[in-house]
Amino acid sequence: MAPTNDCSAVGTYREEAVLTRRQVEGMIADGKTIIILDGKVLKVDSWLKYHPGGDKSIMHVVGRDATDEVNALHSYDARQRMAAYQIGRIEGRWQNFLPPVQGGMFRAYSDQVQQLDRSHVLFESDRDTASESASLPDSPVFDPADRSSNLRSRVPNSDWLHQSSSVSSMSSTESLEALEPKSGPRPSLMDARTQREIDLDLDKYPSLDPATQDDIVRRYRQLGQIIHAQNLYQCDYKDYLIELVRYALLFAMCLLCLRFGWYATSGLFLGLFWHQLVFTAHDAGHMGITHDFVYDTVIGVIVADFLGGLSLGWWKRSHNVHHIVTNSPEHDPDIEHGLGKVLRGGTAGSK
Repeated sequence: MAPTNDCSAVGTYREEAVLTRRQVEGMIADGKTIIILDGKVLKVDSWLKYHPGGDKSIMHVVGRDATDEVNALHSYDARQRMAAYQIGRIEGRWQNFLPPVQGGMFRAYSDQVQQLDRSHVLFESDRDTASESASLPDSPVFDPADRSSNLRSRVPNSDWLHQSSSVSSMSSTESLEALEPKSGPRPSLMDARTQREIDLDLDKYPSLDPATQDDIVRRYRQLGQIIHAQNLYQCDYKDYLIELVRYALLFAMCLLCLRFGWYATSGLFLGLFWHQLVFTAHDAGHMGITHDFVYDTVIGVIVADFLGGLSLGWWKRSHNVHHIVTNSPEHDPDIEHGLGKVLRGGTAGSK
């Protein structure tokens, strides 16, 4: 009788083991980096420091279904390699947690809880409290949007704002007096203004209920298939030839003006040269030129690091987070610079 590969059998059993949401919560509470990809549970702690896009982009999808984010930002080969980190799978629709990096709090999966889970005594309402429990954000008007009790509720945990079941029920035409406290400190102008913008967004954009969000995901994936089928992701290299001519012309004008001592004009052309370079650096950082990691990285390093003086590695680690939490005021590093950060400084200090 031929010997069996016991290690392989054990590994396969682990990969096919169905994990509950409560078990995943316990793993995250223990400090594990767990993400959901195509119904598979991945534990990626050992990969964090090697991830070319930086560790923070992964930290923002801990406890979440990251299928669309991973598919959009990774090649087929990269996605295939991720199978090595599978520790189990899930069944049914996954209800996202709020990641720890965004303030999510998680309960440890104790032996007592395991016994309760096995006997099905644990109430369903107790299973989901981790997604509802989150540390207070820096600003009193930014509550996580994916609370399980009411997915559209963004009501802050403060005394001065009316505790309604849904902020979207408030009319966008209400005056600022409606936000005044019955007692306690008056909200800052920035807090009140931001709350009104949130109200407008809730009235304008689709609901966050599961049915609506699932339909958006379905249509998004269908659009991606159409784009792939029409080869719209394939690069037209004639356009980059035009870009190279533009770069050469701007740099030549910079050197010519410098030769004649027109320093301000030379600086202007140098600034334009650097400004135009970032478009190619952006494409290379997203593997959008050759679609090969090595080739695009070399192109990006030459263009960004040597010609533009910008670290491509630093930029990728920052910009990839932008694509995970796009335009999130408190988590997107691409909008955490300049005037916006200064204005929010008054918000944090008003508490």
